Amino acid sequence: MSHSGSIFKSMKDVTFEDTISHQCGITMNDSVEARCIAEVMAHKPGIQVTYQPSLIRIDGEGQVEFKMDEISEALGREMTPHLFEISTSTHYGRMVMVDDNTVTVFGDMEAMRQYIE
Repeated sequence: MSHSGSIFKSMKDVTFEDTISHQCGITMNDSVEARCIAEVMAHKPGIQVTYQPSLIRIDGEGQVEFKMDEISEALGREMTPHLFEISTSTHYGRMVMVDDNTVTVFGDMEAMRQYIE
């Protein structure tokens, strides 16, 4: 299992800034599907995977793209965008089903606009 560190900080290490963050990501309950998704995503540049006792969190900057064919291959059975959404407990950013093979979570709202206009 690969660990990419933790995004969680002690409150003494938190600084508050008056800026816009383009961070985005998902949180999943720990499961066979969630571990598989995390393992696929851990190898992608700019992605941070954090394992907690009962949760797995995947975070990125700007956008995080989940390819169903990559996850299906690693899982050994079909993963669809709809099954993917069931696997996620929550997300932050805007989640868009781009096509039948791609779910993208956008932290940059301007990049996401092309999918809602």
